[in-house]
Amino acid sequence: MLYAVVTRKGVFMSIDEHRTDNLLDALKKRKESSRIIDVDERKVKVVIFLLSSGLYAFYGEEVREILPAGNIFYVPGALENILGVINVRGDIESVINIHRVLGLPDSEKSSKSRILIALAEGIRSGILVDSIEDVLDIPVNSIRPPLSTIDISLKDFISGEIFYSNRNISILQAGAIFRKACA
Repeated sequence: MLYAVVTRKGVFMSIDEHRTDNLLDALKKRKESSRIIDVDERKVKVVIFLLSSGLYAFYGEEVREILPAGNIFYVPGALENILGVINVRGDIESVINIHRVLGLPDSEKSSKSRILIALAEGIRSGILVDSIEDVLDIPVNSIRPPLSTIDISLKDFISGEIFYSNRNISILQAGAIFRKACA
């Protein structure tokens, strides 16, 4: 069926009803397909920290507390990777030198140094880091497998990588750090 329509300029046009319905249906489908669907993406918390000149991270579920690096008391006869112990509200916690575990050069303790109290594989211990850079929630699908070019000595400690501040950051496994520190 054809209709005559007056346009804004006063010109008559003929419109095919079937064609108009098809155009409206196509526009409706296009509008529906372009809708943004808000999906709650599963996220995970990471604690990003500095070691020597590199950034690393632990999963937030492994980190129980972040403490200032106060007095660490040396324990005679302790393993090489153990710096000593600290008192955390009456509980004695060991402190691991993660630099030695990962084969990185030692750093000087500063006012930015922190001790991460971590729990993994039934072991709870402090880990001395140079500073905390950030604590954030990231989408799980943004975690990539470790690069194949990564140093073989670090491969056992890294569970994945994320991109943060224009840098690749390796996510370390606290359990692997503890196993190596106690070996």
